[in-house]
Amino acid sequence: MRTLSMAITVCLAAGPLIAQDVELPKQLTWTAYGTGSAGYNQSVAIGAALQEANGVNLRVLPGKNDIARTEPVRQGKVQFSANGVGGSFMAQEGVFQFGAENWGPQPVRVLAANNGGAVGLTLAVAAEACEKAGKSGCDGFTYADLKGMRVAWVKGAPALNVNNGAYLAYGGLTWDDVEKVEFGGFGDSWAGMIDGSVDAAFASTNSGRAYEAASGPRGVYWPPVDADDAEGVARMQAIAPFFVPMTATVGANIDDTDGVATAGYAYPVLMTYAVQDADLTYNMTKAMDVFFDSYKGNAPGINGWARDKQNFMWVAPYHEGAIRYYKEAGVWSDEAQAHNDNLIARQAALMAAWDELKAEAPDNWEEAWDAKRREALEAGGFAVVF
Repeated sequence: MRTLSMAITVCLAAGPLIAQDVELPKQLTWTAYGTGSAGYNQSVAIGAALQEANGVNLRVLPGKNDIARTEPVRQGKVQFSANGVGGSFMAQEGVFQFGAENWGPQPVRVLAANNGGAVGLTLAVAAEACEKAGKSGCDGFTYADLKGMRVAWVKGAPALNVNNGAYLAYGGLTWDDVEKVEFGGFGDSWAGMIDGSVDAAFASTNSGRAYEAASGPRGVYWPPVDADDAEGVARMQAIAPFFVPMTATVGANIDDTDGVATAGYAYPVLMTYAVQDADLTYNMTKAMDVFFDSYKGNAPGINGWARDKQNFMWVAPYHEGAIRYYKEAGVWSDEAQAHNDNLIARQAALMAAWDELKAEAPDNWEEAWDAKRREALEAGGFAVVF
């Protein structure tokens, strides 16, 4: 469980840059989070660098939720996605929206991920809401103080909702302790933060929406996560095993300060499917690395894409094309390969269990899949999450 729950950034010595030219089609398409999000802003900045350095036109399609970002990749209409933990880890696991009968465990593959360590991924609170808890200026406000308040729930976005649930759990709360306010997308939830229809919503600390809200009349506050609160962190990781405590130094009301103690994980995650052409994936991974200096600093938090920030021991496996590049760059290890092989075996076990259950055609799909999934993971000796 520890390997799955701790997304520890592996800082590896930078190997020599590969001399060959990057060979990419002149037109590429990614999906990403909605406009104004960190994922979208970083994708646009990377696209500008690709255009300047290699004449590649990167089209970025915003998607409101995990399904909207992942479906075009599954259909082969889009090559890659700057996705989140929902479109990578949860898609692999076949849970939440990906547990629906028309989805199931997905053979997702990672190319690279932003493990910057400077950007928090956290449940923000409107500073105005602190007054409801009697905490003037948000002094002393904690996640426990969200009891009875309005918390955003984004339809079709299990990653966002699980993340919110994890922060509530850190504060000793559940969704039953707060008022769930439903929104159609990430951007809508933050429009609610600005117009006063919700008190808390999830975002990366450097999200454009967070900066917008921070400059508005309600303000934004990031309640602290104490890394030394072992019980609170355990409650958080029981809900979302990919979270780790960290200090955010980039973001709304955070820039030019000593930072805020919060939690985070890899975001965005550049992903595709196992069937994606290995040469294309190799060159896309290579482009992310060799053109890094052309896009670094061009969007908040974007520097986390650096080669020495890649975490090859994460919770979803890397694509064979990406592995080929990292081997050439001298940063892929035998340990990383063993870990990757184990994750691919995990995916295979989950997909086999899914196929078996489909053949059985149970009446109560959700309940049957939950049991079948856990049984398959236990039988394979894999950590049972969710």
